[in-house]
Amino acid sequence: MNEPTTLRVTEIFYSVQGESTHAGRPCVFVRLTGCPLRCRWCDTAYAFHGGKTMTIDWVVGEVRALQCRLVEVTGGEPLAQSACLPLLRRLCDEGFEVLLETSGALPLEAIDPRVRVIMDLKCPDSDESDRNRWDNLDRLRPGDEIKFVIASRADYEWARGVIDEHRLADRGAVLFSPVWGECDPSELARWMLDDRSAARLQLQLHKLLFGDRPGV
Repeated sequence: MNEPTTLRVTEIFYSVQGESTHAGRPCVFVRLTGCPLRCRWCDTAYAFHGGKTMTIDWVVGEVRALQCRLVEVTGGEPLAQSACLPLLRRLCDEGFEVLLETSGALPLEAIDPRVRVIMDLKCPDSDESDRNRWDNLDRLRPGDEIKFVIASRADYEWARGVIDEHRLADRGAVLFSPVWGECDPSELARWMLDDRSAARLQLQLHKLLFGDRPGV
């Protein structure tokens, strides 16, 4: 069966990587359109619909023109489009360092092993925690990362329990990200310090630098 060759793309842009252990690095972002989840605090709802149909060749050409070796494919939920997988493979073949930001609600097993996965485990306050695919944890590889978006103390305690139960600190980098405008970063930092947390606090650097708007 032939692989799909077109995708719906919301935007392709060059900016500073704002999250993950790669924060601060210049990066090209390919934001695919569509997402089957509706997290209460989502900050990219503009990517749920619309977008432009592009071939994989076109996307790769646009990325290449921006002259940056680090590329992140994000969304929405990028894995909701079947052509995401061949796009990831093609970017790796072209010599890019490729990151994938995914909700973890869709299976990871077919992702090219050269891709570094940043998987977002949904906390209860997202209203989507029942969509977490726990078997995805066993498919993470060295260099992959696990992110928790924290909206409250209850989310924080839930995340702590998940880290302990699944020994996530032994699997890779674990990231705690406060919900923008809802969870006080300094308060989250204090919780982590008090608990001697193995997680890493991350702020959305791109929003601190450029504000809360698309394409930055």
